[in-house]
Amino acid sequence: MLSSNHLKGIVFTVFSQILWGILPVYWKLLSSVNALCILGFRIICSLLLIIGVLVPRGNTRWIRVLAEPRRRLSAAVAAGLITCNWGLYIWAINAGHTVESSLGYYINPLVSIVLGLIFFREALSPLQWVAFGFAAAGVSFLTILSGTFPWISLCLALSFGFYGLFKKKADMGALETLGAETLLASPLALLFILLPNGALQSLGELDGGLWVLLLLAGAVTTIPLYCFARGAKLLPLSAMGFIQFVNPTILLFTGVVIFDEPFPVRNLLAFSLIWVSVILYSASLLRRSRTSSMS
Repeated sequence: MLSSNHLKGIVFTVFSQILWGILPVYWKLLSSVNALCILGFRIICSLLLIIGVLVPRGNTRWIRVLAEPRRRLSAAVAAGLITCNWGLYIWAINAGHTVESSLGYYINPLVSIVLGLIFFREALSPLQWVAFGFAAAGVSFLTILSGTFPWISLCLALSFGFYGLFKKKADMGALETLGAETLLASPLALLFILLPNGALQSLGELDGGLWVLLLLAGAVTTIPLYCFARGAKLLPLSAMGFIQFVNPTILLFTGVVIFDEPFPVRNLLAFSLIWVSVILYSASLLRRSRTSSMS
């Protein structure tokens, strides 16, 4: 059977993917607010929430660790990656590029798998290699059929893939690493809010409901990211990679069905290949579980 840690990792990772899959509806409700301003509130409110959780417990390790050059550099790189990912994602959703965003998060698991092979020497079984091949073929078809260079998709995939790598290598808890990252990103977040581009001025025109949504940006950000970080600690990157197909599937459904974005019928071929890869990988996990239980 799968170990208890492995099962916990699967639960945390799947839950994070479901939350992220439905999050575009939340950002769409804030489409009247400047995207950089939303990003600024997302970072600052996340930091305040983490402070409210960790400081009362006497946990200040995440602040002290920034005095160490190596860890500070690692946290700064992670902060830069997640800031770019968050900002591009918010802009893409509110600009009508939800389907392109889903392509990015279909590519992201492939990035995670490659990074796992390179940096952690994680091995794939023959069936998992076949699953990887189907997924890569599906993503390639999506890229080719789009007719344009998918820069939004690739930037989202690479930024979050490498962010997952840095979370995997961090030797602090999930909330501690997120606290360090948002603390480092907070000056930039304040700049986003205060930039003289109409963002701050437009806040005075918002009704109470939109203000509540802005202030809750920390909670809707921290909860799934915390679950993802917990999963990253308990699962190999290769396993996380395939589970991450849950998010873009929900995202694609949201873009096509809820936001009414175009989705040509020919793209069904590509998505069918991706779903075959998910089924094959799930079968490989089931086979591994049965083999372990019999030994």
